[in-house]
Amino acid sequence: MRTTLTLDDDVAALLRRVRKARKANLKDVVNEAMRQGLPHMLTPERPKTRFRTRGVSLGRCLVGNLDDVAEVLAVKENESFQ
Repeated sequence: MRTTLTLDDDVAALLRRVRKARKANLKDVVNEAMRQGLPHMLTPERPKTRFRTRGVSLGRCLVGNLDDVAEVLAVKENESFQ
């Protein structure tokens, strides 16, 4: 089959690299790439499994209110100077 393709710049660059490495002509490289790539496009994508993070108890809060920055700093300073 004879056809005309317009290739993106990145694809054309990869084809040039493969042609140079294999010392092959464009037709052979494109055909091989299509043979390897097209079957992957036909297989359905596996469903992605959701990543879950399990909760862990860290114990009770050592400070009464984490929104009160002054209280948190006071508790920390007392602990470090004991």
